[in-house]
Amino acid sequence: MTDKSPADNFPAGYEPSKVWTWEKGNGGQFANINRPIAGPTQTKELPVGKHPLQLYSLGTPNGVKVTILLEELLAAGHPGAEYDAWLIRIGEGDQFGSGFVDINPNSKIPALTDHAPRDGGKPIRLFESASIMTYLAEKFGAFLPTDVRTRAETLNWLFWQMGSAPFVGGGFGHFYAYAPIKIKYAIDRYAMETKRQLDVLDRHLAENQFMAGKEYTIADMAIWPWYGNLALGQAYGDAGDFLDVQSYTHLQRWTAEVFARPAVKRGRMVNRMSGDPSEQLHERHDAADFDTKTADKVAKT
Repeated sequence: MTDKSPADNFPAGYEPSKVWTWEKGNGGQFANINRPIAGPTQTKELPVGKHPLQLYSLGTPNGVKVTILLEELLAAGHPGAEYDAWLIRIGEGDQFGSGFVDINPNSKIPALTDHAPRDGGKPIRLFESASIMTYLAEKFGAFLPTDVRTRAETLNWLFWQMGSAPFVGGGFGHFYAYAPIKIKYAIDRYAMETKRQLDVLDRHLAENQFMAGKEYTIADMAIWPWYGNLALGQAYGDAGDFLDVQSYTHLQRWTAEVFARPAVKRGRMVNRMSGDPSEQLHERHDAADFDTKTADKVAKT
């Protein structure tokens, strides 16, 4: 708390109450997906497809991390990484269904169930994107180096992303693009932090081809959907111009190199619900779906 007069607050006269109470509808564009309590709001079982790996997600940056990894594993020759990707419409509250909450009590995408774990036991539930990615990389022995130093650097950057991106999405992105009003203080605060993070990446990538050095890892796959997308100018409207993303030349080089990978292009299509219909694959149950079931083709049937 500050000692500022309520008249100087925004909106003028606002003072926090002694105990906060929830006003349904608060939160602007995403008001209907947030609430101050956990647990399911409806009984709704999740579908289960033919593959051992069942992903329940949406094509947001956090969801795209996992589908990029799965597509990279398949491209690297790991057929056991075949997966079903089911669409979770967070705007409609699918994440609060009882089946989803059983997998992720935090009601956030992505969530994954492995029906064929290495110990041969009952299915394993996985939530939080970094947990899912680490689990899959270890299961298939790929994209998480075994060399102690490179592994440590990979995990450094993986968890850097987990701790940093909320300032970009929930902070800068929310107040710049989604909040019902423009608040200069909030935008300035989070723009400054986002610029600092972009500079962290740019300085690191000036001396490293990928995040962990010369090797492409799950750290790159986790960071790219957030910061690569921002560097491409494809996040939060015209935020790329506002943040002058083109000035981060080493980040731009890395962004282009990762984006050129076919598995990255496929991964960012899965569970996607916006943009070019030819780049939206709402659900993915087979590799052939990329050729036959994108939104543009489904619309013609």
